[in-house]
Formats: sequence, structure tokens, C-alpha cells
Amino acid sequence: MNTPVKLASFGVGLVAVFGAAAGLGAVVGPVGTASVDPSAGGHDMTTEAGGGHSDAAGGHPDAAGAAHLPAGLAVSEDGYTLALDRPALPAGDDVPLSFRIVGPDGHAVTDYALRHDEDLHLIAVRRDLTGYQHVHPDLGDDGTWRVPLDLSPGSWRVFADFAASADGEDRTLGADLSVAGEYAPAEPTAPSRTAEVDGYEVTLDGDLRAGEESELTLTVRRDGTPVTTLQPYLGAYGHLVALRTGDLAYLHVHPTGEPGDGVTPAGPGITFATTTPSPGSYRLFLDFRHGDVVRTAAFTVTVGAHEEHGS
Repeated sequence: MNTPVKLASFGVGLVAVFGAAAGLGAVVGPVGTASVDPSAGGHDMTTEAGGGHSDAAGGHPDAAGAAHLPAGLAVSEDGYTLALDRPALPAGDDVPLSFRIVGPDGHAVTDYALRHDEDLHLIAVRRDLTGYQHVHPDLGDDGTWRVPLDLSPGSWRVFADFAASADGEDRTLGADLSVAGEYAPAEPTAPSRTAEVDGYEVTLDGDLRAGEESELTLTVRRDGTPVTTLQPYLGAYGHLVALRTGDLAYLHVHPTGEPGDGVTPAGPGITFATTTPSPGSYRLFLDFRHGDVVRTAAFTVTVGAHEEHGS
């Protein structure tokens, strides 16, 4: 998770480029939630092309060819299932969500391998790509995870990013969550290379195309001054998550270096190496920590098709 990550079979892919929307983001506690302003529009863990962890397939749980799909499209994979205790919840702040990861033996998993300082990462986002939250639930002795979420009316998707100790494989499972109330969908955000959050400006540099590995650099400034004192968050200077518009395929990657390796600067630029799985529109979320606060900058990006070059 500290070397260039090639998005290929799940849990960490990335995306990118040619744009970014006036990104919203929101203040989040060091291990809390990050909410995105509804007017804006809507994390990896290492892999290769296709999107996600090296073994985290997406798609239909019973599909034989699921392994080549991006992560987060399946509720079940390799015998593991994301089971929400309640598939529908009321709208409001700090609404309790509980779920289990049921293993191949039919029992809730209680032993997890640590990934990026946490046993499990939960991403929640409304299907119109607003309300993004990256949280870390508490695990009970019975294998039930619990965490409060801020939920607005609409259809949501929750992603559980984890590795069970039984096999140590990184997986990302996704499940739909309905939130009751009057739904007011957000307008799609236009592509842009700049996002602003809390007085910070994040700019996007790099041209990425599907099926072609290249680099994307996000540069953080505050009041026009480059930020060179970024703080580690979950073992990195930045975490990048992308959700493909439409099916919400989950792509998540980490930077090409890590804090304390002697070569990776603490800003202002955070560089990611990745290969996106397909052309199209994505919503991109960058989590970064500065001044002991985690903020999320959000972009809408368009990824073009790979262009073959003649010899």
C-alpha cells in the first residue's frame, strides 16, 4: 500500500482525471466521518487493474467471471457476505448502522487483519454521489459492527473494505441502504481540476486513461500557500477513493510513498500511480489530514479511453 498501486481486481483502484468538480468536502475527525455538501455531487487497499484489492472481485455474487470486475459491486464474494441488520433506516444525524461480515462457515467474522491502522473501513455514499462518509465502526464480540452515520433521504450504497484473518485477502463488499424521506437529488457536478474545502485548495494534475498506467498528483494549498506539513492519516499522507458514476464501482488507492520512508515529502503534492478500469465519469474523494483535522476534497473526473500508439 505504499508503492504505486495498479488497480486491478479490487479494493483499491483509483481513477482519475481530466477534471474535478468544485469539490466539497467536509471536516471529519481523525477517524470520523466526512460529509460532502449535497450540492456537490458524490478510500484501497492495493491491487492491479480493474479496480480494487488484488482479490476483491465485484459483480454478481455467483458470477464465475466476477474476479475481473471492480470492487464493491457484489454483496458476496468467496463465501463472505456483507449483511446489514436493517436494509432501511430513517434520515437524520448519528443514525446507528449495524452489520456483520458473514464468513464461508455461516458465522460472523470476528478476527480481522489490520489494514491501514484499522480492521475495517466503511464507506457510505448516496447514489447521487453526495453524503460521502469514510468511517471506522466498532466491532462487538459477536461479530457485529456498529457506527453512526449522517443520512439524508434517498438510496445509499455502503462499502465494507476489510481482510479476514482466515485468509488475509483484501475484499470490498457493497450493499444498498434505503433512507426514508423526501428525496431531493443533487445536480451532477461539472468536471474541474480544482476543489476547495475549509480554506484549502486542492488541484489535480495528470492525464489518465482507462487501461493505461500513469500518475495523478493532487496538490494541497491553504490560502494560496503550499502545504508542506501534511499529517499521516491511516498510515499515509492521502487516501483516494473513486466511485464510477452509474454502478458505483469502488476504486481506492494510496500514494506512491509513505510517511517516514525518507523520500516521501509531507506535501504539497500527493502522487498516485494507477490504471483505471474503464472510460467514463467518476466521483473522486481525497482524504488528507492537516492541523489535526481530516478533510475531504471531492472532484468529478472524466477518464478517457486508452489510445493505442503505433510503433
